[in-house]
Amino acid sequence: MHPMLNTAVRAARRAASVIQRASNNLDLITPEKKGHNDFVSEVDRAAERAIIETILEAYPKHAILAEESGATGNSEFEWIIDPLDGTTNFLHGFPQYAVSIALAHKGVVTQAVVYDPNRNDLFTATRGVGAFLNDRRIRVSKVRELSDALVGTGFPYTDFKHLDTYLNIFREMAQKAAGVRRPGAAALDLAYVACGQFDGFFEFGLKTVDIAAGSLLVQEAGGLITDVEGGENYLQTGDVICGTPRVFGQMLQLIKPHLK
Repeated sequence: MHPMLNTAVRAARRAASVIQRASNNLDLITPEKKGHNDFVSEVDRAAERAIIETILEAYPKHAILAEESGATGNSEFEWIIDPLDGTTNFLHGFPQYAVSIALAHKGVVTQAVVYDPNRNDLFTATRGVGAFLNDRRIRVSKVRELSDALVGTGFPYTDFKHLDTYLNIFREMAQKAAGVRRPGAAALDLAYVACGQFDGFFEFGLKTVDIAAGSLLVQEAGGLITDVEGGENYLQTGDVICGTPRVFGQMLQLIKPHLK
């Protein structure tokens, strides 16, 4: 395992320990609202501190982009951190959330970890080396047709100005795919595409910290991932479409006309 990836794994496991201890006492947690339907808790912040401390102990000159504390430092190496992706699920005791950590070098994601503490599933990837689930090499599924595909998505929950557009896309996707699911943690949704549990995924308005690690998992597992224009600006726009090579193309063709 690459030394920087090993550091990310240690940081993710340390954060997961904080999260899982807190999960046993959810009634003691007092969440705050960052915006409409956008919550943060002391657990998010404690997990983030654990990750940053672990990383900076190993790489004190690296920059950080984190969900709660924002951007710090100036380096060609930047760690992109979501300490608890799926906070709303966590706060309700719904066991679908994860720690997401990526490392970008000169703006290109090179290392990725998505860790699901409920299932003890550790997804990792190094650019050019491949994607893995618990040390087992993973690939996207062999599904070729959208009609046979299980597709993940995420519903708008803070910004509803494009809700009608999304509902139109959802309506057509539900009719043409084998099924559509909305588990509520984008980092895990992307990891599920990488390991073949989902055949495709789309969501709009995500944050860089939601996408960075999962995007490398998808790429290293043989999948395709773009923004809604078929370009590479998904980390900037937060709009993501991905899937197996054939399913991805059919999803893109379905979605693009709704966005004009």
